[in-house]
Amino acid sequence: MKKKVLGVLLAAAMVLGLAACGGGSQEPAETSSASAASTSAASAAAESSSQEAAVPEKNVDLKIGVILVGDETEGYTMAHIEGIKKAAADLGIADSQILWKYKVEENSDCSDAAIDLVASGCNLIISNSYGHQMFMADVAADYPDVQFVSMTGDFAAISGLDNFANAFTNCYEGRYVSGVVAGLKLKELIDDGTLTAEAVPTAFDADGNIKIGYVGAFPYAEVVSGYTGFYLGVKSIVPNVVMEVKYTNSWFDIDKEGAAAEALIANGCVIIGQHADSTGAPAATEKLLNSGKICYSVGYNVDMRETAPTAALTSATNNWSVYYNYLFSTMLAGEKPAVDWAEGYAQDAVGITELGNSCAAGTQEYVDGVVADIKAGTLHVFDTATFTVAGGPVDDAQVDLSYYDFSTGSPVEVYHGETVNPIKDGYFSESTFRSAPYFSLRIDGITEDAE
Repeated sequence: MKKKVLGVLLAAAMVLGLAACGGGSQEPAETSSASAASTSAASAAAESSSQEAAVPEKNVDLKIGVILVGDETEGYTMAHIEGIKKAAADLGIADSQILWKYKVEENSDCSDAAIDLVASGCNLIISNSYGHQMFMADVAADYPDVQFVSMTGDFAAISGLDNFANAFTNCYEGRYVSGVVAGLKLKELIDDGTLTAEAVPTAFDADGNIKIGYVGAFPYAEVVSGYTGFYLGVKSIVPNVVMEVKYTNSWFDIDKEGAAAEALIANGCVIIGQHADSTGAPAATEKLLNSGKICYSVGYNVDMRETAPTAALTSATNNWSVYYNYLFSTMLAGEKPAVDWAEGYAQDAVGITELGNSCAAGTQEYVDGVVADIKAGTLHVFDTATFTVAGGPVDDAQVDLSYYDFSTGSPVEVYHGETVNPIKDGYFSESTFRSAPYFSLRIDGITEDAE
């Protein structure tokens, strides 16, 4: 669900705690039973697409239109471009069958782009940014014979449109594992005596907790879900850790992201994670590490080692080719894609990039074990035994899956969805009632600074 969000709808995500992805998101889905059926179908299809599946018989003359919020210079969009191209190559889809629209703003430009792609003969149209969603839905209503997919969106299942779908990855799983990498680095620094309250007093709070930081785009559920997963991954290795989040209020702003990282490091943060799309934070961290500060970076979307050869530990990333392989295969077979699709490590739809040279010894082996546990279902990122809210345990976290319009200043329900409690069997079940994240709890140990 990242990515981006209409300014008007962003407020909704903040108020409701439902967000969207860097992309973004704000709500979703169908009834529990319908959602479960959709997820089950998506999982089965994704399982086959994640392997070297045979190219399906092409019963449909597929022409694909792609609406992108950025281009190859922006990590999030580049990940989608690479995913689409890989899936197309795997399935024998020619370059001529794909039409691209780059740097499409999250306004009526998206509608214009979608209509132009329909006129060009596209029978599948994809957008990759949350802020495109409303415009995609409007055009989908006018062209029922064309399939539309809004990546990182959150209301397809309750929209009443049978030619409109949403998809996202379980990116919080990759965030957790990248946090484990960071935690192992922290442990190494502690064990070798580099990181002590005497040697680096600014890196510890008054209670002796080690400070880490996070550069976030917006205070939406997608970002909150991700940074919480990252924090819990670090905390699984080093329990006495606290995290400060600084928001840039932009998905892509090199200067703001760099400045946020610098401010966090000035506050004593030793690790800087991010849910923003540029190289600003890793570059700033590398500069300060080279100046003598103790600080390391965990990036997003792409390998940051070129930007931060010493500071970069890894990046949480999405393998979008898994979804696009599923989507294209489904369309080629003349079938409808799942209205809500979300997969993670189980289908290799998420991961982390190659480990940097500064990672602690033994990190790869440890990470392999964590990933195996996630795949086996024996490790849940949001295990309620691992966090508290306002000092107490959490066994109920009601989430309203309805979609609201905040353009008039007051919330107006556009699509009605269920109110659900995603906590079951001792963990918060993320991205099961809809594909877009809806974890918006503010857990203890994390502070947010919007400035």
